[in-house]
Amino acid sequence: MEVKLLNHTPLWVCSNAIRTCWQSFDKGDNGGQIDIALIDRVGNKLKHASTLEHLHYNFYIKGISRALLQELARHRMASLSVKSTRYTLKELKNEGEFAQNDWENASRYLVLSGNADVDNASINALNNLRQILSQNISIDIAKYCLPESYKTELTWSINARSLQNFISLRSSKSALWEIQNLANAIYAALPDEHKFIFDECVYKAK
Repeated sequence: MEVKLLNHTPLWVCSNAIRTCWQSFDKGDNGGQIDIALIDRVGNKLKHASTLEHLHYNFYIKGISRALLQELARHRMASLSVKSTRYTLKELKNEGEFAQNDWENASRYLVLSGNADVDNASINALNNLRQILSQNISIDIAKYCLPESYKTELTWSINARSLQNFISLRSSKSALWEIQNLANAIYAALPDEHKFIFDECVYKAK
């Protein structure tokens, strides 16, 4: 799994939105410590979290399973642009057969669970898909036999309020292991000066 932060809104945009309510622009310091304290007080402590919606983050996420992609789709206040199987599934056409227990080769296309029985079943599905693709069957039909473990990638954009919700739910030990890893990787990819907004959302084992 790879997570790259592509772009983010500077903090002063959020503090400016907060100061709009009281017309207190002259008290700001352009995203410095005064503005950070304001964002923390209003957005985090006082829970006026709508002000955090002015902060946006754009990520490129690579090497996640389609099972995880379904989990991401449940977070509605986010935008996803996903690698298209219609245009990219032909990447498998020239591959040879994938052998059982050959985790290194299979992991080029699959997210492996660590359970040998499950992962070998995914390899079987990958080989079945290869055979389907070798026939005169359209990719739009062939993709119906894609295993859930098949890797994909996407650009993902989300505002800070929704990202707080995502990290709170998905870094939890009760979340799917793969999305726990994603939530922690997204937090790690955030600019250091923004992490105070999300510190309390990250699951910490007691």
